[in-house]
Amino acid sequence: MTYCGWCGKPGTEGVHEVCRKRLALVDPPRFCRHCARRMVVQVTPAGWSARCSRHGESTSAPVTG
Repeated sequence: MTYCGWCGKPGTEGVHEVCRKRLALVDPPRFCRHCARRMVVQVTPAGWSARCSRHGESTSAPVTG
């Protein structure tokens, strides 16, 4: 089962269109997609990082150009 990175609910429960739009624009995920635990999130001018205590860290891809 996967969970919504924005609201933490199961991906099959409810409609997550608003969540997907927020995550696609600028917001980092707040919940781990694997276990729905709240993540520690740090936002910087260069991007973001989010860390789950069980599944490790994920980061935004740096924008080059």
